[in-house]
Order: sequence, then structure tokens, then C-alpha cells
Amino acid sequence: MDLDPLLLSRLQFAFVVSFHAIFPVFTIGLASYIAVLHGLFYKTENPAWDRLALFWTKVFAVVFGMGVVSGIVMSFQFGTNWSNFSYATANFLGPVLSYEVVTAFFLEAAFLGVLLFGRNKVPEGVHLFAAIMVAIGTFISSFWILSANSWMQTPAGFEMIDGRFHIVSWTEAIFNPSFWYRFTHMALASFLTGGFVVAGVSAWFLLRKRDVEANKKALSMCLWLLLILTPAQAVVGDFHGLNTLEHQPTKVAAMEGNWETSGNVPLLLFAIPDKDSQSNLFEIGIPNLASIVLTHHADGEVPGISAVPVDEQPPVAIVFWSFRIMVGLGFLMIGVALAGLFLRRKGRVFESPLYLKVLVGMIASPFVAVLAGWIVTEAGRAPWLVYGVMSHAQGLTPSLTGGMALFTLIGYIGVYSVVFLIGAYYLSRVVRNGMLEEPVEVEGEVERPKRPLSAAHTPFDDDTDNSIEGAKA
Repeated sequence: MDLDPLLLSRLQFAFVVSFHAIFPVFTIGLASYIAVLHGLFYKTENPAWDRLALFWTKVFAVVFGMGVVSGIVMSFQFGTNWSNFSYATANFLGPVLSYEVVTAFFLEAAFLGVLLFGRNKVPEGVHLFAAIMVAIGTFISSFWILSANSWMQTPAGFEMIDGRFHIVSWTEAIFNPSFWYRFTHMALASFLTGGFVVAGVSAWFLLRKRDVEANKKALSMCLWLLLILTPAQAVVGDFHGLNTLEHQPTKVAAMEGNWETSGNVPLLLFAIPDKDSQSNLFEIGIPNLASIVLTHHADGEVPGISAVPVDEQPPVAIVFWSFRIMVGLGFLMIGVALAGLFLRRKGRVFESPLYLKVLVGMIASPFVAVLAGWIVTEAGRAPWLVYGVMSHAQGLTPSLTGGMALFTLIGYIGVYSVVFLIGAYYLSRVVRNGMLEEPVEVEGEVERPKRPLSAAHTPFDDDTDNSIEGAKA
């Protein structure tokens, strides 16, 4: 059997990036939430805010540690599997990724230790400042990463010389045509992810009557946040879609399942796209709605997939259904947020077991939506690594064999599965332990933590059921 190194390399990168993405999208939002909690405690001295800050800092420490482990190998793949791409784009991606390290990683490294291990060891104002700096650092990091990714989607500010990208305008390259839409969309996704996780965990505690005062405060904050950000995300997503229509019309055509360029295009709710026949084998849609959404006119012209050669078309079915999963979950999130407002006005938001169970069930929804969105973004630009300029095949390492790519793919799947299972198990213990106070350190008796995971102060194999008794309200 012939092993295609291109396909296997794409699968490997997709797997590693997808696995890694779920951690920073959570920690970015959670870091800001922790900074807000520290600010509220600094202003009010209410111990409920302090307990919440301590608990969510423990969760942050575990997730941050898993994100570091899963993210280390990503950059290596550029050299091992995509050396032609690395060589051609080094003049832009090299400096941009270096800026991410210098401006964001150093900032996080300087203040993360103070945040994780400085409680009761530095003044509260200093601790608050460290939390703010960590939150800012996560956004600076996402700024540079999304600038690099957006440039690959909508390249600008360069000229090609001897097969290499040479930057002629750093402003145009960094702030490329899709950057601000993509950055805003991802920033809101991070806040929504953090919001739904905190809301779900708080609801889980309230169902069990544990630390009721603090968790009511946390849930109330999150529901207000979600009520504002869920519809805001829909608006930003619409603007992002219009920008994509302008610069990547084939991707939008695949998202809509529209094969022929025409007006009066329906919004398809269900379809079976078939690339071989260049048509949908079956479809159910709302007449003219795609034209209205994309052009704001009922008879507006929407590009078709078949406008480009077959070898330049993305995997339509994958893009089509990933887009519907993302949008469907987005509307579900809006509905849950509105239901919270309705129950709040009735005075039953904390006493409705059904709604609290719904919030617990929604914990995974933002992660699935983010992954679906990244699939739309990355699969939708296929077969291009740098849209319209360099294809996946042109960027592949020439000497890479199918066997080598398969070996590393299996290795990553195996190692990451172990990391995820162990990390998820440990994280579940941290959450089930709840808002227990960290151990009191006595010089010479309790060792100070030395790494992010140790900031969770949770033994890997303790008796959780017994340890939670002290946390009940």
C-alpha cells in the first residue's frame, strides 16, 4: 500500500493543532477571569472572591501545563514535514513567531510564577498585577499567532523573489486583510469558552450545595457575560464571513454548499455535497437566505465552488458540515444565555435544577465549536498553505516518506492520548475537590511548588470523596 506523505502530514498537523488549540482557547479566557476575581477581592476583601480566584488558578495551572506539553512539538513540524514552506516563509513567520516569544512568553514567564505561587507571599496588589500581566500576555501571544495564521489566509505586504516571500510592508503583512476579524472572533471565542466552563462548573457545585455563596457569584457573572458575548460573537462572525467572501470566495462557497455562481441562493440546512458530480446529491434549504446573509440582497450573487478547477477546491463536505456545527452551537449558546436572563427575571436562575444541568452539559460546547471553526478555516483554504500562492504539495519536505509520516503520526496520537487522559483525570480531581484551601506551608515541612501543575495542590491519588466534605457550605 502506498502511503501519501502529504495526506499523512496534513493529518498529523491537524491532529496536533486541534489537540493543542483546546487549551489556549480556555486559558486565554480563564486568565482574564482570574484577573477580574483578584480585582474584586482587592477592592471588596470579600473572601468569596478569594476562594474563587484560588480555585480557578488551580484549574488554570493544570490546563496551562497540558497546553505547554501539547504545544512544544508544533513548531518542530514546520522543519520536519514542511521544510519548503518554512524556507519560503521564513522572512515573515520567523520574526513574527520570535516576537510572540519575546513579547508574550517572557511576560507570562515573569509573572506566572507570582500568580501561581505568590498567594500570601506577596502583597495582594502585586498578586493582582501579576494576574493582569498574565492575562495580557495570553492576548499578546494570540495576537502574533493569529497574525501569522491570517497572513497565510490573506497574504499581503510581500513580493516573491526566487521562490521566497520577502516582506515589503510589515504593517500590511501583520495587519493583513483578515487579521482583525479573525483576532476578534477568536478573542470572543476564548471568553465564551471560559464563561461556559466556569458557568458549568459553578452549576455543578450548586447542584451539590457546595460553597453556594461563591458559586452563585461566579455563575451570575458568567451569565451576564454570556448574555452579551453570544450575540456579539454572531455579529462578529457575520463580518468575518463577509471578509472571507471578499478574499476567499471558494471557502465561502464550500461553507454554503453552493456549486454554481448565481443569485437567489438558498441557505442550506442539510445537504450531501458530492465533489465528483460537482453538485449536492440532496439538499434542504431556505430560499434566497444565503444571498441575503452574504450580500444583503435577495438576488445577490454568491460564488460557486466550480468556479475554480477541481484540484483547487477544498474538501466541501468537511467544510460544509463543520460550519453548520459551529453555527448551530453558536445559536444554542445564545438560547442558553437568553434562558438564563428569563430565569433571572423570575428569580429562579439558581434554583432551577434543569437549567443548572443544561449548563453542566454545555461545558464541552465551546470547545467543539472552536474545533469546528478551525476546521472550516484550515480545510476551507485547501489546497493552499499560503492562499493562492503556495500549495500544500509545494510546501512539503521533499525527502519525507509516507512511512516516516505515518510513524510520527501514530506516535503523536499515542503520546497525546496518554497526556490527555492523565491530564483530564487529574483536572477532574481538582474540580471535585472544590474550593479547598491550599496547604499551609511550614518552613522545612512542606516543600514549595516548583512547576505549574504543583500549584493545583491536589494529590494524584487522594481520597476525593473524603476531602470534599470540608468544602460543603
